[in-house]
Amino acid sequence: MTTEVRVPTLGESVTEATVATWFKKPGDTVAVDEMLCELETDKVTVEVPSPAAGTLAEIVAAEGETVGVDALLANISEGDSAAAPAPAKKTEAKADAPAASGASVDVMVPTLGESVSEATVSTWFKKEGEAVAQDEILCELETDKVSVEVPAPAAGTLSKILAGEGTTVEAGGQLAVIAEGAGGAAAPAAKEAAAPAGDTQYSTPAAGSGRSDVEDAPAAKKAMAEAGISRDQVQGSGRDGRAMKEDVARAVAAASSAPAAAEAPKAPRAPVAADDAAREERVKMTRLRQTIARRLKDAQNTAAMLTTYNEVDMTEVMALRNQYKDQFEKKHGARLGFMSFFTKACVHALKEVPEVNAEIDGTDIVYKNFVHMGIAAGTPQGLVVPVLRDVDQKSFADIEKEIAEKGKRARDGKLSMAEMQGGTFTISNGGVYGSLMSSPILNPPQSGILGMHKIQERPMVVNGQIVARPMMYLALSYDHRIVDGKGAVTFLVRVKEALEDPRRLLMDL
Repeated sequence: MTTEVRVPTLGESVTEATVATWFKKPGDTVAVDEMLCELETDKVTVEVPSPAAGTLAEIVAAEGETVGVDALLANISEGDSAAAPAPAKKTEAKADAPAASGASVDVMVPTLGESVSEATVSTWFKKEGEAVAQDEILCELETDKVSVEVPAPAAGTLSKILAGEGTTVEAGGQLAVIAEGAGGAAAPAAKEAAAPAGDTQYSTPAAGSGRSDVEDAPAAKKAMAEAGISRDQVQGSGRDGRAMKEDVARAVAAASSAPAAAEAPKAPRAPVAADDAAREERVKMTRLRQTIARRLKDAQNTAAMLTTYNEVDMTEVMALRNQYKDQFEKKHGARLGFMSFFTKACVHALKEVPEVNAEIDGTDIVYKNFVHMGIAAGTPQGLVVPVLRDVDQKSFADIEKEIAEKGKRARDGKLSMAEMQGGTFTISNGGVYGSLMSSPILNPPQSGILGMHKIQERPMVVNGQIVARPMMYLALSYDHRIVDGKGAVTFLVRVKEALEDPRRLLMDL
């Protein structure tokens, strides 16, 4: 009996994914709910479990292929009799290979996610000839959403790398070959020992690179060989001090400019285009950055976006926070920040102006009788927006704990796709970076986003007296197709009132 493995539902408004990684290969035995593969969408990675126990008879969608919802991924042969087929990815060992190595295993590009058909090889953590353990991370692929780690499908020796760093690969494409068995691990050492001194393809990085086990990018090695410069002249900017092609270009430019500086010409010469080009650095946009750029531009092109501003006196919130923060942390195990106050204030305002919490679906307006709050978070890879669900029913402590937990996992790249979908309103805090005022861009299909900014003391007139007060500018960007100016201004005023007198939140005023 054969059971089909199909693409699961990928989430709201998501219709396709890219096969990033297969954890099993044809011929492998699988258990019910054992992870078979990983799909990558434009947001997160989705794991596909086995619907039945048996043998993975056939992989229909290879790594790198783009698949739609409910598309066929693979077939599983159920029952013990299915365990006979040999793995399709293995090949017979060559006659001159060590007897213990037995066979070779192909390392393939895993499923990359919905609508993602290709990736770029960003880093190899192993080099040819090194021994690898099963499931040890071999390399990292970069897509337009997330980075995908590729584990070793078997233990042995990494005998050949087919796609070097910087290479664009398609889902299902081949990355490398592993020679299985302990015998294969011994060969590389002898190979390296016999290699000529001038062979720089996989030489050990110089002391200037920071770590002796860090492998420089192949393009950088080639550039160093062509330019005739040594590794210690190059300052690596890659991970763990890895030298990249751009680092070599900078080193070459610095070396060529040094003699000219020593000559001390009598008169400065006019700059020429070649000099400018030598001082430029061209870096390809990451796939995540490309997707962020596309989505932000789509939001501007689709919505009738407008921004209204106000300012809030943070005196009362800051006093309340300072008074109770120690007791709050002692009881709840979470720090009391400003985000819970702003979240509660927005929930309060959204009840009065529900269109800010609604969305347009064709010719319909969909009003949400709940608040799923998106909290924008900056990560080294780019901006992500984890969603806190049903914040209208949560306490200050619940909100603070969830913000801290999701923020940490966002920075670690561990958020699931589901955790970044379904938001009805978003808060973006540019103040943590020092922004005094900005106009945030909507996160479609939402109709509103609140921008928080830096708290700065300014002279204010209070009861006829000029006093210094901690002030913050607030910005509400909204979709004018659904939210009128009156509603937007009312929303922002209600947020301001709730923050300037937090007691209003307790009494729902």
